Amino acid sequence: MKTKAYYIAVVLFILLTCSCQSQPNLKSNKIVGGPCEGCEAVYEYGNKSLNSVDTLPQFEILEPKIEIRGTVYQKDGKTPANDVIVYIYHTNRKGLYENFNNESGWGKRHGSLRGWIKTGKTGEYTFYTFRPVAYPNGGEPEHIHFTVKEPNRNEYFIDDIMFDDDPLLTQSERKKLKKRAGSGIVRPSQNNGILMVKRDIILGLNIPNYE
Repeated sequence: MKTKAYYIAVVLFILLTCSCQSQPNLKSNKIVGGPCEGCEAVYEYGNKSLNSVDTLPQFEILEPKIEIRGTVYQKDGKTPANDVIVYIYHTNRKGLYENFNNESGWGKRHGSLRGWIKTGKTGEYTFYTFRPVAYPNGGEPEHIHFTVKEPNRNEYFIDDIMFDDDPLLTQSERKKLKKRAGSGIVRPSQNNGILMVKRDIILGLNIPNYE
C-alpha cells in the first residue's frame, strides 16, 4: 500500500509541476484590444488564397479609384510583421454598406465591399478599391474600417482610414481618434488617375492589454 501511495504522490507532483510550468503560455490567449463587434469577419475569406495584395469589388468601374499601401510593423515600429491578416470594408458611393454578393456572416452587415490580405516577410500590403462616401446622415467622416489578426493573438480593430481633405473630419472629430496601431488619417495624392494613400500599421500601439 505504501508503494502504491508513493507512486500516486509522484504522479500528482508531476501533473502539478507541468500545470504550473504551462501557465505562462496562457498569455497568448489573453484578449487584447477590448470589445470588437464584427472583428470575426477577419476569418471570412473562405477558400481565398491570401497574399499581400487584394482588389475589392467594383474597383474597375467606380471612381475615384484609390490605392491603399502600407507596411505592418511589430510594436517597435521598425521590424516588418509577417503572416498578419488585414481585413477592410467600407461603404459604397451612396454611403451604404451594399450587399450584392448574397453575403453570409458579418458580410450581411459589412456589405460586399471588403477585402483581405496577408503580409509576407516585408510586412507590405496593398488594397485597390474606391473612395467611400460618408453615411447619408452626414454624422461621420468618410472612413474605411480596418481589422488585424496577427499570429498568436486575437483579432482587434485599429483606427479607420480617414481622409485629411474630408470637410467632415473636423478638429473635434480628430481629437476623438485613439491612434490605434498609429494614425489612420491619410493625405491622398493623384497618380495616373488613382488616389494614392499610405497607412502604416504598428501592431500593439495604443491597443489596450497589449504586451
